[in-house]
Amino acid sequence: MKAFTIKKTDRNLTGTIRLPSSKSISNRLLIIRALASAGLDIENLSEADDTLLLLDLLKKIRSHQGNTSMTELDTGNAGTAMRFLTAYLSMVPGKWILTGSERMKQRPIGILVDGLKSMGAQIDYLSKLGYPPVMIHGTSLKGRELIVDPGISSQFVSALIMIGPKIPGGLTLHLSGHAVSFPYVKMTIGLLKNCGIHVSQDRSRIFIPEGNYIPCAFSVESDWSAAAFWYEAAALADHVDLELLGLTSGSLQGDSVISEIFKAFNVETEFTAKGIRLTKSSQPLSGNKFTFNFSDHPDIAPAVITTCAMLGLNGLFTGLKNLQIKESDRLLALKTEYEKIGIITETYSTGNLIPAIEIKGSNFEPRPGLQFSTYGDHRMAMTFAPLALMNGEICIENPEVVTKSYPGFWNDFVSAGFEITEQDLQPAP
Repeated sequence: MKAFTIKKTDRNLTGTIRLPSSKSISNRLLIIRALASAGLDIENLSEADDTLLLLDLLKKIRSHQGNTSMTELDTGNAGTAMRFLTAYLSMVPGKWILTGSERMKQRPIGILVDGLKSMGAQIDYLSKLGYPPVMIHGTSLKGRELIVDPGISSQFVSALIMIGPKIPGGLTLHLSGHAVSFPYVKMTIGLLKNCGIHVSQDRSRIFIPEGNYIPCAFSVESDWSAAAFWYEAAALADHVDLELLGLTSGSLQGDSVISEIFKAFNVETEFTAKGIRLTKSSQPLSGNKFTFNFSDHPDIAPAVITTCAMLGLNGLFTGLKNLQIKESDRLLALKTEYEKIGIITETYSTGNLIPAIEIKGSNFEPRPGLQFSTYGDHRMAMTFAPLALMNGEICIENPEVVTKSYPGFWNDFVSAGFEITEQDLQPAP
């Protein structure tokens, strides 16, 4: 097993980082382009593993479209590819098996499949009811009004929105209950509007009219979710002067809220012509308990919660329901790794059994031999990497998982002053 030893001889964070393009925007644009009858020119497409995988799968779909034999498509651990292609393939002539990694087969998809089948989609489960893999016979769908529970994944809603214009009569979605990650739904709607589809929506109803995507060019902005780990590093550093290129104040990405959240940790954000500049004030941190509901922003939860824990603050974090069905059970992963550094946590359920985690303030003391597992999860690796600022040296297992969303993360870490050496770890007996 590969591992990285990460060292930081001081607690300064300086430099200029070009963040990766947004994977979330890129993947949506690839599906829109596949659905469009005219060209969509995408500039600055993400080079993340998930995006490259989706790009290859869409090429394979085009070459096998209309075949009478079955075509198998493996989405690996890419949740957006699984959810978006389930909806897309329901309309594409052909016979398709859509599968994924063992972890993907544990991630629910039943709500999306039920909605598609109510419009005439021909989808069958090949193993466990409500979970991949699925077999899809592409056919014509009929427009109607659907009631969709968005409480598991916003990607179910986004997948339906993107195929909506290609359904005769369009599609009306009624959202029952609170939508998790709703900013990602708003992102999808914004991209449709940029491509000529005039979606109307409020928090509980979305109408997607029948229509054609218009030819246009779109340049993908940098990824605010990736910026969260640099904000974390800035909060843990003593001196900060860090420029992150490609971020904008008028972003389609809901995770841009990170710039407001980290004010509580004395990290200041200045928007520039090229992106943002992070600095840090020396004012004492507030002694009040830090609270935040992450139902709209689950991807930045690990970085924020870990920052709070390492700074010795009390924190209560709610809205963590879908953290348990990500690439790993992130709630369990955080709790397990925090135990290695003496951080006291308590997990429990709030209303409707939605999990929460509470951090009890404690003073972190550096300790030798600190080693973190990553659980095959890119965000776990990037969450724990900045802890080298406070511990001096740490070890990250399976560091290559970052390529799922941020292929250049470790190179950027070196350019910001961290020392990284590779080693082989022997498996536990």
